[in-house]
Amino acid sequence: MNQYLVTAYDYTDEGALERRMNVRQHHLDSAKELKATGNFILGGAMLDDDGKMIGSVLVMQFESEEQLEAWKQGEPYITQKVWETVDVKPFKVAPI
Repeated sequence: MNQYLVTAYDYTDEGALERRMNVRQHHLDSAKELKATGNFILGGAMLDDDGKMIGSVLVMQFESEEQLEAWKQGEPYITQKVWETVDVKPFKVAPI
C-alpha cells in the first residue's frame, strides 16, 4: 500500500463555507466507506484563528496511483468545489 498526505485548502469566496457545509455529510459518508476498505487512515478540518474550517488534512492509502486518482475524481469536496487546492505527497505512517 502506498500512503499519502493530502493537504487541501478551501475556496475563499463568499459561498465557500456554505458549500462545505452543504456537502459535508456526503464527504463524511465517503470517508466512512474509505475507512471500511482501509483507504482512509485519518483526517480532519484545518481551522483558522477563529475556529472556522478552511481546509482539510488526510492520510490515505491506496494500492496504486490509479486508485488515488479515482478517489480524487469522486471526492465530494473536489467535485463540489469545496477544496480549491489539493496537494498530495507520498507519506509513511510511523510504525509505532
